[in-house]
Amino acid sequence: MSKGNRYKLFLVAFAVIFVILITSGGGYVVWNAADPERTCNNCHEISPSYNTWTASAHRDIKCVNCHGTAFSNGWHSLKEKTNMVFTHYSEDIIHEDIGLDENQLLETMERCTNCHQTEYASWKSSGHSASYSDIFLDEVHNSTEQLNFDCLRCHGMFYEGTINDLVTPLSIKGPWSLTLEEKADQATIPCMACHKIHSKGEPSVKPDYSAPNDIFYSRLNENKTVGLYSRHENMHFPLDQLPTPVMVHQGDTIKTPADPVYRLCVQCHAPSVWHLAGSHDDHTPVGVHEGISCTACHERHSNFQRNSCVKCHPAISNCKLDVKTMNTTYSNPSSPHDIHSVACTDCHEDMLVRE
Repeated sequence: MSKGNRYKLFLVAFAVIFVILITSGGGYVVWNAADPERTCNNCHEISPSYNTWTASAHRDIKCVNCHGTAFSNGWHSLKEKTNMVFTHYSEDIIHEDIGLDENQLLETMERCTNCHQTEYASWKSSGHSASYSDIFLDEVHNSTEQLNFDCLRCHGMFYEGTINDLVTPLSIKGPWSLTLEEKADQATIPCMACHKIHSKGEPSVKPDYSAPNDIFYSRLNENKTVGLYSRHENMHFPLDQLPTPVMVHQGDTIKTPADPVYRLCVQCHAPSVWHLAGSHDDHTPVGVHEGISCTACHERHSNFQRNSCVKCHPAISNCKLDVKTMNTTYSNPSSPHDIHSVACTDCHEDMLVRE
């Protein structure tokens, strides 16, 4: 056995013995219960994450509640933690900024449900919960448009490989299959695609009931935890750093929603390179709904929009008719009148005659 291999074997043995020792006598329990300033933050690689965590809304939640322990998932967790120790002491590379791989991130997302059960249930019922098999083994889509590297920009942001490593064959002729069967049911758009868990924020607090009139004013309308994860840059971009695109409809520049969440939606629900509203997967509102925010109709996590019309109609409807029954894609998916671009004259053809 070479000197290098003996050294690595020694480090593995040391890591295993280390884990066993700290778990005996309740030592590991004490470690997990202690202040992260005296435990996790002792590693220089953890300091950036620790510093952002101290300023986040999750700062009162212990690290292990989200990241788990060496025994959270049996042998799998023990192997993961041991490998971290081995990597830390065996590699010459200094890791100044570390992150979770996709499998670790998905495990962490499962723990999000301990506190965010409603949000998770809503996400589960939405189109954003699509799995790798749902997206990349869709025969209708794959036979129409060939899979390419840009698919992973929105579907599989945290996947470490390339599209060549994920699906075969890369052609419009199937049958298609995933190279890794275990990815079939994994989520392609997990919570962290839009939420940076260590983002700046304040923990939820009870309002001051002695001044009930001030409760409204004490609530801040912020989106600090919302942003876009870029697989190319390997980082989150907050909403204030995302651009608002200039959109064009029938040759004219249109008014885009002022809600900053629109900047996030349009990154994936993007138009063509000419920024034509309604092109490709874009849903920027035009017509009677021009300028209306995505979240005015779509609920944030479930995307549910069946209750959206009654928020405005018939109160602000000029015709005072039940708009839910009109010939639009709201009531009929085969309607020629897309709810995102419908105009008055689409339903009221008599207006064209009078004009």
